[in-house]
Amino acid sequence: MATQPRTRGHEKIETSNFLMIVLILLAVAVGGLVEIVPLFFQRSTTQPLEGVKPYTALQLAGRDIYVREGCYNCHSQMIRPLRSETLRYGSYSVAGEFVYDRPFQWGSKRTGPDLHRVGGRYSDEWHRIHLINPRDLVPESNMPSYRWLETTALDPADIPPKLRALRRLGVPYTDDEVATAAQAVAGRTEMDALIAYLQGLGGARK
Repeated sequence: MATQPRTRGHEKIETSNFLMIVLILLAVAVGGLVEIVPLFFQRSTTQPLEGVKPYTALQLAGRDIYVREGCYNCHSQMIRPLRSETLRYGSYSVAGEFVYDRPFQWGSKRTGPDLHRVGGRYSDEWHRIHLINPRDLVPESNMPSYRWLETTALDPADIPPKLRALRRLGVPYTDDEVATAAQAVAGRTEMDALIAYLQGLGGARK
C-alpha cells in the first residue's frame, strides 16, 4: 500500500483557513506596531512646528463648518513633496503643522485645489464672494454656493465645550481662552468663521 506523502509546515498553513487568517492578522499587527508606534515618540510628529498655534475660537468654529459641509471631499490639505505640487501650492506639508488638527483634513481628492497654503492668499472679501457664488470669481468652477452661511449666526454656547474637550486631548488652551471663547464668536456668522479658518491655513510655512 502506498504511503501518504508527509505534510510539510508551509502546506499545513496554506491548507488551513483558520491558521492562515491567524498568521496574517499577526503579521499585520506586528508590522503596524513597528511602523506606527515609533511615530508617537518622534518630536517631528508630536511637537508643533515653530509658529503653529491652536485655532482661535472663531477659527475652530469655522473648521467645524468646513467638516460639516464636507469641504474635504473636494479639497485636500496635504501638499506632497513633488515639484509640480510645490510650484502650484507652496512648501510641502510636514507633520508638525497638523499637531492641533483633530481629525486631520488631509483629504484624498482634488476636485478643487489643495487649501493647505490658502491662508492670506486672498482677501476676506474674495472668500466671501467666492463662497456666496464661486462663478463670480472662477467662471469654470463647479463648487456649490454656500450663501446661507452669511445669514446663519454662530451659537456662542457651542464653543467653550469644544475648547475644553480639545484641551483634554493636549491642545494648550488657557483658562482665559476657554472663558472668553463665547464672547469671541458672539455676533459672528458661519461665513465669518469659515473665512477665519481658511485664512489661518498654512500660515507657519509658506
